[in-house]
Amino acid sequence: MLTSRLPNRVEPYKLAARAERLEGLVALDQFERLAEQVAAQAGDCQVWLDFAIDPQGRRVIHGRLEAELQLPCRRCLEPLSQHVESEFLLGMVTSDALAAELPSTHEPVLVENEQLNLLEMVEDELILSLPQVVYHDEALCRVSRDQLSSGEEAESPEPTPVSPFEVLRRLKDKP
Repeated sequence: MLTSRLPNRVEPYKLAARAERLEGLVALDQFERLAEQVAAQAGDCQVWLDFAIDPQGRRVIHGRLEAELQLPCRRCLEPLSQHVESEFLLGMVTSDALAAELPSTHEPVLVENEQLNLLEMVEDELILSLPQVVYHDEALCRVSRDQLSSGEEAESPEPTPVSPFEVLRRLKDKP
């Protein structure tokens, strides 16, 4: 079990040259963009990062993260505990032009002034690994199946006229 905190910023080129491994925790309450999308979170995100130089000379980060999040159920909007994990391969770049040269197996991560903001990088990866939709089990959800619209029109107590001209026909027959 991880107990140490990851630093907010690192010098990734030095870490890659020494083939360093960083592992630790990042508090979920530090992720503002995540909170905007799925509400504020409590707890920690576990992160493992291996910095390296691949055979083609690219500086890369092999990473993995895991977190237990409280995501809103799409039916009742109540929080639902969801385990989220992701594995990723990042290529370190200093510009968009260099990002375009990365192979499709690598996602670009921008390194500015030889510094990498780990907090932003981990938050990006966590947001990308969120499930598209989350639902409680039907038996546990506050909103029942009967309360949901299935797309079928509800039966109206008054039958609709068969022909749109039926009303005109009735008016014509009246004296």
